[in-house]
Amino acid sequence: MPDRTARRIIASGLLAIVSYAAAVTPAAAYDGEGRRQGRFGIRLLEIPENRLDDPRSHAFIVDHVNPGTTFSRRLEVFSTSSERRHVKVYPAAARVGDGGFTFAPGRAGNELTSWITLDRTEMDVPPHGRVPVTATVAVPRTASKGERYAVIWAEISSASPGPSGNIALVNRVGVRTYLDVGPGGEPPTSFRIGEVTAGRTDDGRPRLVAEVGNTGERAVDLEGEVRLSEGPSALSAGPFRSAGVTTLPPGGHGRVAVLLGGDLPAGPWKFRFTLRSGRVSRTATGTITFPAAGERAAVKGDPSVAVLAACAAAALAAAVLLIVNLRRFRRRPLDGEAA
Repeated sequence: MPDRTARRIIASGLLAIVSYAAAVTPAAAYDGEGRRQGRFGIRLLEIPENRLDDPRSHAFIVDHVNPGTTFSRRLEVFSTSSERRHVKVYPAAARVGDGGFTFAPGRAGNELTSWITLDRTEMDVPPHGRVPVTATVAVPRTASKGERYAVIWAEISSASPGPSGNIALVNRVGVRTYLDVGPGGEPPTSFRIGEVTAGRTDDGRPRLVAEVGNTGERAVDLEGEVRLSEGPSALSAGPFRSAGVTTLPPGGHGRVAVLLGGDLPAGPWKFRFTLRSGRVSRTATGTITFPAAGERAAVKGDPSVAVLAACAAAALAAAVLLIVNLRRFRRRPLDGEAA
């Protein structure tokens, strides 16, 4: 790859990390007395050219490969501490389920972690310095089809026990890995926005909550954005963004909540609720009036294609059932007739 392209990819990775900051936010390092000793972190420096337009690939290792493929990604461990820091780096297991993207305890492994090797597993990061790390993933030719998950962790342990006297402090931060394996093209990524409801938090702040279903074959990391328009006195507001990322497995369901401005009038408002995962986005629209504290508001949403299709399917099923029952009724022998 030409040097110019490499520099462009590296710069793109550093700038786009902001989109998924929740996954790569530097962790604070503490000494044995619980005093903060600066911050440290690990970030992805290399993105495949065919994924430069995918925000997830700027923060996570996201890929689809055939069995027997070997590839590598460059990462960087960094520190803002004024002292030299000893950092351990290792892959560990993760999974995506009802609880979202969850991490296995300690250094527990899985199939994907057995495929990952690092060119260094320990390092001394200089004050305000950074150290490169290369992760190589070697997928066996016998690997079965499916998506797998792991995390590449950077970890700092205190040199002495913590304030309790018998437990050392351990801080770690990692880069997620989503690797799909299988012949042919990459499986589709898709999701559907269902019902959108309005409410308020315990302290009275308005919010919108979208029910979401993952209808694709890969995990999704959902970020939400809400824009309001045509409010009282023709007011508009937003965009308001979700505070974090909601991860759903294939076939999974969950909710994405977006908190709005505390001083917004109750409405009515027109809303536009947009969810994104990487390259894929979906939008729901409708009209809402925010409830008083403790009450629930009804949303008048625009019917989506999925909703109309479901209604049509239900009507067709009812018609078929009616025809079957009528035929059975006509064929039933009357009293005195031969069967």
